[in-house]
Amino acid sequence: MKTILFSLPGNQELTAQLAKKMNAEIGECKLRKFPDGESYTRILSDVKGKCVVMVCTLHEPDEKLLPLYFLSHTAKSLGAMCTCLVAPYLAYMRQDKVFHEGEGVTSTFFGKLISGFADSITTIDPHLHRISSLGEVYDIPNRVIHAADAISKYIKENIHNPVLIGPDSESEQWVSDVAKKAGVPFTVLQKVRHGDRDVEVSVPDVEKYKDCTPVLVDDIISTARTMIETTEHLKNAGMKPAICIGIHAVFSGNAYQDLWDAYVENIITCNTIPHQSNGIDLSDIIAKEVTELMHHT
Repeated sequence: MKTILFSLPGNQELTAQLAKKMNAEIGECKLRKFPDGESYTRILSDVKGKCVVMVCTLHEPDEKLLPLYFLSHTAKSLGAMCTCLVAPYLAYMRQDKVFHEGEGVTSTFFGKLISGFADSITTIDPHLHRISSLGEVYDIPNRVIHAADAISKYIKENIHNPVLIGPDSESEQWVSDVAKKAGVPFTVLQKVRHGDRDVEVSVPDVEKYKDCTPVLVDDIISTARTMIETTEHLKNAGMKPAICIGIHAVFSGNAYQDLWDAYVENIITCNTIPHQSNGIDLSDIIAKEVTELMHHT
């Protein structure tokens, strides 16, 4: 079965990388808004009998959902065999329980929504802290890719004498995994969150790591408050400026500049969300996993 990739706006670079590595064509479509704000979708490429792969990272997802929905159903109406979603960053996974009375568990609602129009989903390190597997909230075949190998490789090849520092106890499992793969020590901080932008961080004894390069690793860098506060503790402890590594470069508001203004040497992220900090390419593993998943869909 032939494969054709469609890039949603902003995903062109990753789509081109995947098409080359999957030996697949890139489809052409028109996505725009009518004067009244409604969405217009037109597929210009032949999709009949093909597997359509829609590449769309779901950072700031609300404006992207309807074009995805229309693209998927339009492709199927034109004879596509299946529509597979590649969403390197998967939104709404952090709302995984009722935090306050009157809320809904929107991670589940979002999963049902996407499962209603896509035949499969491939994503990278979704926020699964209270959810044991993506299959709990998505009713379609899925692949969860882990960035630990790529991050550990980057650390080994680019950072001298590193010590990995996880932002909180929730991160310990994957931070320890990265540290083990990179063959370097790690420690995990304790974090108490009082609100969206009010985070208190306690740092374990780091005196023995003063000659090391501290590497802060987290899955999602959003407000960056945890990393910023951590760098202040490291500075007060007499350690070197930190290198900050994140999988997903969400960077809400001025968070990216705020982090640069802190005690940091560099900021590196994976290319799950297009951003100037992208320095770790995951297109090889994405292409491999998407190809394997399509063969089982």
